[in-house]
Order: sequence, then structure tokens, then C-alpha cells
Amino acid sequence: MKQLLKKLNACPEAIKWVRNKTQEEAWATCPRGDWMLWLYVRLHPDNIQELTLAKGHCANTVRHLMKDNRSIAAVDAAIAFGEGHITTKELKTYADDADAAANAAAAYAAYAAADADAAATYAADAAYAADAAAAYAAYVAADAAYVAAIAKKTNQQLTAELCRKYLTL
Repeated sequence: MKQLLKKLNACPEAIKWVRNKTQEEAWATCPRGDWMLWLYVRLHPDNIQELTLAKGHCANTVRHLMKDNRSIAAVDAAIAFGEGHITTKELKTYADDADAAANAAAAYAAYAAADADAAATYAADAAYAADAAAAYAAYVAADAAYVAAIAKKTNQQLTAELCRKYLTL
């Protein structure tokens, strides 16, 4: 597994964590859903429906932090798409709306960062994700102003459990 992660250019932290684990051991014990999603998309790039279902459930773990209903609707749409209830075209509409919400949130964060008093509050770490709903959820989940270190670790473990539930490596 370590060689596979190196070949895929995984982050040094993941490579160090995996040590001599087999692929099955690594998947069964991985403490981070973001790592699992990253690996899954590289090993199964065509399993969009299954991946979107898992991402939707992972994004749903930070639903309470979402302030824009377009983002919440996109999470619901990702789950609905993953379960086969809506089409790719319908999902794209929701994703576009969530992308607009994420852009608005990023613009607000940039504006707030210009204000010296608010800079610490709105220091954001934008994360990459394959679709807008997951991107917004990752953005919120990674934002240190909203998520304390322990909550972040707890969420990583929760999303890892969701990945094991919805994804087959």
C-alpha cells in the first residue's frame, strides 16, 4: 500500500501513517475520510454515483455549519444522485448553485480578512473536491475558525466510517 500511495503522490502524512499495512488493512483502519475519498477517486474514477453518495454523506456531517440553503440543497442532491433518484443534469444544477454559495462565502471571507479585527476569524483553508457540494463542505470543515482541532479529528473519523459504509475499495 505504501508503494501505491507513493506512486499516486499521496501526502507524506498518509504515507507515513500507512507504514506496512495492506490495502485492506489501510482501508479498514484509516482515520480520515478525506484520505479515503482521495484514494477512491484515483482507483475508481468512473464510479461517480458511488463516490457522490459517499461525498454527500460526508458533506452532511458539517451541514450545521452551512449558512446558505443552496449548499444544503446540494448535499441533499448529492445523496439523491448517489441513490439514483436524480439525474446528472439535476445534480449539476444543484452543484452550480452550491458553487455560487461557496464563491459568495469565499468573497465574504476575503472581505473580512481585509478587516484587521476579523482576519483571525475568517482565515480560511479552501479545499479541493470533485463537486461543488463536497467542495463547500470541505471548505467549511477545514476552516479553523469554525472547527476546533478535536472536532476536526472527530469529523475525519466519522467521514472515514461513512466512506467504509458507502465505498467498496
